[in-house]
Amino acid sequence: MRTGTAQLVPAYGDFQSYSERKSRDRAVDTAQASLNNASSPALRGCVPLLEVQTFMKQFLIQRWFLVALVAVLATGICLAGQLQPLTAFALPGTSIPLRSAIVATVLFLMAFPLEASAMWQAMRRPWPPLLAVAVNFGLLPLFAWGISFGLNADLAGGLLVAAATPCTLASASVWTRRAGGNDAVSILVTITTNLMCFIVTPLWLLAMTGERVSSPELSLEKMALKLGLLVVLPMTAAQLFRLHKPLAIWATREKRMLSVLAQCGLLLMVMFGAIRTGIGFSDPTQTQSSIFDLLAMLAAVCLVHTVMLFVGVFLAKMARFSREDQIAVAFAGSQKTLMVGLLMAISLQVSILPMVTYHVSQLFIDTLIADRFRANAPDEPTLM
Repeated sequence: MRTGTAQLVPAYGDFQSYSERKSRDRAVDTAQASLNNASSPALRGCVPLLEVQTFMKQFLIQRWFLVALVAVLATGICLAGQLQPLTAFALPGTSIPLRSAIVATVLFLMAFPLEASAMWQAMRRPWPPLLAVAVNFGLLPLFAWGISFGLNADLAGGLLVAAATPCTLASASVWTRRAGGNDAVSILVTITTNLMCFIVTPLWLLAMTGERVSSPELSLEKMALKLGLLVVLPMTAAQLFRLHKPLAIWATREKRMLSVLAQCGLLLMVMFGAIRTGIGFSDPTQTQSSIFDLLAMLAAVCLVHTVMLFVGVFLAKMARFSREDQIAVAFAGSQKTLMVGLLMAISLQVSILPMVTYHVSQLFIDTLIADRFRANAPDEPTLM
């Protein structure tokens, strides 16, 4: 079983190297020892301050995306009236909306470091990735559909959008690897579901939201074309660029930088969605979500994700897959990508809050579960 000594960076799973972490800890220990041995009480009093500063620095480095996510959400909702003109921006000299360009760019940046060669390893034994795809694009939307009837229309529409989106582009493989699973399976599931989303996602959304969402974008042709151009095309282009070996090596080496740039683009899309949410909150003709509605949505999102993760483990165990494949099916079958969900939620004019909540909750829930998987005996990934 692979244990992995590095700490997880929750926002799209870059790992801090063991040597970097040891060097940092050694420097802090040395500084603390020097201060403790100092004769001056004032210097000795600096030790707690140094510890606080070190903790805050590491917290911001590892959690900067979540902190920025909360700030962007609050800013977009509270200043929706002033920021509304941003949503109408288009690329200079064209009629292409700025948010469409951001989506395509972010998905290119996310797909560029993916090593598709891992797919061929997983395709030699196709049943684990096929099961994960069936859970992600089959069982999960069905389960969420049933749960959504307990929510108000806007939040229910947002939950169904989250359920119909494909697997995450980076997080699934990161958490699979952290838990000691087969990340080749999760990579294959990621690429497969994202390439299928221009067909599967519109079909699910039409089936589940046709009577509850009124939007001119709710048509198979429009959704399929949008997802094909903004999701499938950039991802395909990114993998074609990787055929040039120097570019592939550069993309793999600069994975951290590309991840940060992609996350900045994600924050811009969250801002667009938050502005629309804020405008809806200020519209007296729309039904407002109460605190109980929001708590019900939070519970529904966590329930859908957690139940589907356990379902993935159970079905993979029943199929007698290896422990590594069981873990991969669990994470790849239950995780959802934020960017595609934001794109569809904004297009269909439903709340982005379920999609954002799903993303944030899976970061925390899956970190805890991955650590439990990793700590268990190698023969069975039980969480008990």
